[in-house]
Amino acid sequence: MAKDMKTVTLEKVTLNVCVGNDKPGMVKAKKLLSMLTGKTPVMNLAKKRLAMWQLRPGLPIGYKVTLRGEDAKKFLAWCLDSKGNTLKAKSLDHTGNFSMGFTEYLELHRSKYDADIGIMGFELMVTFQRPGIRVKTRRLHSARIPLRHKVTGAEVTEILKNEYNTEVTE
Repeated sequence: MAKDMKTVTLEKVTLNVCVGNDKPGMVKAKKLLSMLTGKTPVMNLAKKRLAMWQLRPGLPIGYKVTLRGEDAKKFLAWCLDSKGNTLKAKSLDHTGNFSMGFTEYLELHRSKYDADIGIMGFELMVTFQRPGIRVKTRRLHSARIPLRHKVTGAEVTEILKNEYNTEVTE
């Protein structure tokens, strides 16, 4: 049982496109995420007021899609393969999560140009977890998770090396 609680698994892959206060860009972002994942994107709303960018709380600024399970594994493998199966070590945070950006969706292998979308990039955030992390986030009787149970960058590096044939470079 103890060994099962120490296994690190892929929790989710989140794709994000932020366009700011740009109405035509919002339509393109929604279409891009739908095309890449086959899922329905969710709208992101601004949380802060930024007068320079004409943003206020509640204003739609982008879209995101969260992939879990087998869809997340396939999409992550596709993205890592498109990046040449390399990842910079500075992309990993202290809890083993990592993110990477694509300046154009055309950087992905086997993706075709869509004139309705044009040239648009996206961000990819990957989250790893261990079983039992819900203890920290549940509403009733939430408890602290000890440091030994948190995912580390070394464990994620090992998973990327073994499962996705990806090298983490300095």
